Amino acid sequence: MPSPYTTPYTLQPLTLERAADFWRVTDSVARERRYLAFLEIPQTASAEYVRSQLACQAPHLLLLDANQVVGWCDVTPHRLPIYQHGGTLGMGLLPSHRGMGLGGWLMENTLRLAEQRGFRRLELAVHEDNIHAIKLYEKHGFLLEGRKRRAINIDGRDLDVLMMARLNPHEPC
Repeated sequence: MPSPYTTPYTLQPLTLERAADFWRVTDSVARERRYLAFLEIPQTASAEYVRSQLACQAPHLLLLDANQVVGWCDVTPHRLPIYQHGGTLGMGLLPSHRGMGLGGWLMENTLRLAEQRGFRRLELAVHEDNIHAIKLYEKHGFLLEGRKRRAINIDGRDLDVLMMARLNPHEPC
């Protein structure tokens, strides 16, 4: 996964050695109180998530700037047998690395990895006011499947959540 950038951006699969770095970035994005389903992420819960992702060889890439983790994109596989062909996509970048095209590069590589591992359907939930993310998801083939009205409340503000999904474009219908 060579970087299309001249700066030292690289992608790296999640490893146990990078678990604390992953937690720091996800917790930082969660504490922005704008993008994730979590408003903070306990380190123990993050470590448990990392172990489960590694155990099932889930697609999970980290974005590094030099040697610092600055973002992630992952697929959490569905556990129930009738849904095991799919998973839930999640991603985030530190504010300093947004708006540079890095999220698209990270997502593209994660989607490719998910297809290689047999995922035929990926879904996600996005806050209705996260316009940049919605456009990115649409650019990568995600379509709106539904709207959960006033589904979340952050700091007294109700927001709709959009449900989006992408089918593997290389799979026959």
